[in-house]
Amino acid sequence: MTKKIIFFLCAILIFSSLQAQQDQSPVKLNGQLKIEGTRLLNEKDVVIQLKGMSLFWSQWQPQYYNYETIKNLKEDWGINVVRAAMGIEHEGFLKNPEQEKQKVYRVIDAAIELGLYVIVDWHDHNAENHLDEAKRFFKETAKKYANHPNIIYELYNEPLDVSWNEILKPYHTEIIKEIRKFDKNNIIVCGTPNWSQDVDLAAKNPIKEDNIAYTLHFYAGTHQKELMLKAEKAIKAGLPIFVTEFGTTEANGDGKVYKENTQKWFDFMDRYNISWCNWSIADKDEASAALKPDSLPKDIGKKESWSESGAFIRTILTTTDH
Repeated sequence: MTKKIIFFLCAILIFSSLQAQQDQSPVKLNGQLKIEGTRLLNEKDVVIQLKGMSLFWSQWQPQYYNYETIKNLKEDWGINVVRAAMGIEHEGFLKNPEQEKQKVYRVIDAAIELGLYVIVDWHDHNAENHLDEAKRFFKETAKKYANHPNIIYELYNEPLDVSWNEILKPYHTEIIKEIRKFDKNNIIVCGTPNWSQDVDLAAKNPIKEDNIAYTLHFYAGTHQKELMLKAEKAIKAGLPIFVTEFGTTEANGDGKVYKENTQKWFDFMDRYNISWCNWSIADKDEASAALKPDSLPKDIGKKESWSESGAFIRTILTTTDH
């Protein structure tokens, strides 16, 4: 009888331990992130690689900017980071600032409750023309969420063909000052020239601040070896890179799904422990959308609602370490 009781108690302890591990969210496990050299580290100085999904432009796919979406992505897709892409132009934040801001704050609040990291993305192609608006938004956001290690600030989605030294570095520096008035620790990701591809230019003149990373975007059907070499050059020069957006398709977001090319990029990102978010959680009728048309947040866990790209990315998320 005693042996049975001991066995039973041991079984309970093992089950409780496993359950406790399962209940540990990414943020509980990793805590405050930081950058040392080119690597992203958790609060225990262990290298971490974030892998997750980006939402679509907030003004065009608002139905996914809610708790249900983020919860289903965590529980069924296994993400540890989500990106809230707040559209700025094209009837976005510049026209409806409170409306678009509140969408992003709903995603941030959901990520905090669920223990996920969340990228707050100023989704703009001309942000240097909206510097004052960006400064106000990031200052407010930093003041509101500074005490949460979940937050990652992305200051500029995809700059066009503009100068890093004369346009982008000064833009980022101004916004970093506003964020650091309230938030001294959380990661800040800075967009790079030419649709966030010219990371080599940023590597020649990086921002002299702590916990700064630099954006690299790619679409596997368009960008391959040449862009990898450019990224590798920047990394070897000491630049920390974060792929806040990539697609499995051509750069226009459509065409076929390039699984083989995308896998080469996964291998490259794993080699250098580069964190990433896939574009995108959307039901738009295009190849890069992870969901089929008319899919709702409640359908995110349903196989029949996944597009070819979505099914492929979900497999990567649920079968690889992160």
